Amino acid sequence: MRVFDYAQLDETRRRELLLRPRIDYASLFGTVQAIIDQVRETGDEALLAFTRQFDKAALVSPVYTVRDKDQIPVSGEVRKAFQTAFDNIYLFHRAQRPQEVTVETMPGVVCSRYPRAIPRVGLYVPGGSAVLPSSVLMLAIPARLAGCEEVLIATPPRPDGSVAPEVEYAAALCGVKTILLAGGAQAVAAMAYGTATVPKVDKILGPGNQYVTAAKMLLQNSDAMISIDMPAGPSEVLVIADQQADPAFVAADLLSQAEHGPDSQVVLVTLPGFAVDELQRELDSQCGTLPRKDIALRALENSFILQTSGRQEALDFTNAYAPEHLILNTEDADELVTYIQTAGSVFAGPWTPESVGDYASGTNHTLPTYGYARMYSGVSIDSYLRQMTVQRLTPEGLQQVGPAVEVMARTEGLAAHERAVSIRLSRLDAG
Repeated sequence: MRVFDYAQLDETRRRELLLRPRIDYASLFGTVQAIIDQVRETGDEALLAFTRQFDKAALVSPVYTVRDKDQIPVSGEVRKAFQTAFDNIYLFHRAQRPQEVTVETMPGVVCSRYPRAIPRVGLYVPGGSAVLPSSVLMLAIPARLAGCEEVLIATPPRPDGSVAPEVEYAAALCGVKTILLAGGAQAVAAMAYGTATVPKVDKILGPGNQYVTAAKMLLQNSDAMISIDMPAGPSEVLVIADQQADPAFVAADLLSQAEHGPDSQVVLVTLPGFAVDELQRELDSQCGTLPRKDIALRALENSFILQTSGRQEALDFTNAYAPEHLILNTEDADELVTYIQTAGSVFAGPWTPESVGDYASGTNHTLPTYGYARMYSGVSIDSYLRQMTVQRLTPEGLQQVGPAVEVMARTEGLAAHERAVSIRLSRLDAG
């Protein structure tokens, strides 16, 4: 990995280090829009054709009904691990359920706020170079807790047309009944517009490659009338390490994200005393044993080490970078958390690898990447809810607040607004 000294960089070079490997969405939009248009126009016909083309699977129907979990061929070891993850994710997300709020803002004027579930959601679960059943748990558990009426999972089929049993088992564990056997932009388009067999959804959530992301971005601004969880880029991690950090741990954490894809980026920010040379040796040694070694090596080409002179420099850069995953492998990790303003998810202390958040600690792994942690949160139960406000006025309440409304409506030149209040106040004055 390239090594930079923070103190030696001018402001322009520091800003350049905040940039991720460039994704040219403009060049993707034309290709993706053509796929969206075909799915919109011919529905299942286009969906099945694209599945033959991209996934090499010949399907009779794009929709698959999930079996009972006891019928799905996965090992007892997998069942136990997934149950542990399910329980932790469920427990953490259940605690996030919002409460109804009611406030009497003045005598006789009562304002309330009620959470309401988004009725129909589509959950995209990647299945390209790696099958990700953990994403089923991360997306479907909060949807279930929020009370969504219809939950549809989309994932690419295997070449024989089947769904990976681990993905199906995770879906069954979450109570999901239907899987759309399709990937890429075509799956997103099918969920956004609906087809003869695929129900239309109101919101699409979940990670995906650049074609999936481009499709989500285009469709949220189209007549499909959908929303999305967040824009996203390739997976990333930033590690802050001090003199107590074990270089073997740090190397393992960096590689755990580098193996996601060749366009991933991993960043190490060091405090004085960290053994950078030993870290480089660990990276070489550990990377050489990975089945996805070639992918990890390409990701490391996009990555770097930034040496800082102290905590403030490290924090300044980290908050500006806004990483998807942030690992604080430092003695004062809990204190550092209080200074972190922009990160998707934080892993505090030397015994907290990022992998636990990916799978089973309880937090969600669907997180903002590419710097979007500055303005987006990761998926949570809130992602599946809308907030509806209600106001109730008594006659006294209208007499209290009505005159202010009349003046404001008059100020804006909206006579009908004023009259809607005045006609009632007149009626009250008349007894």
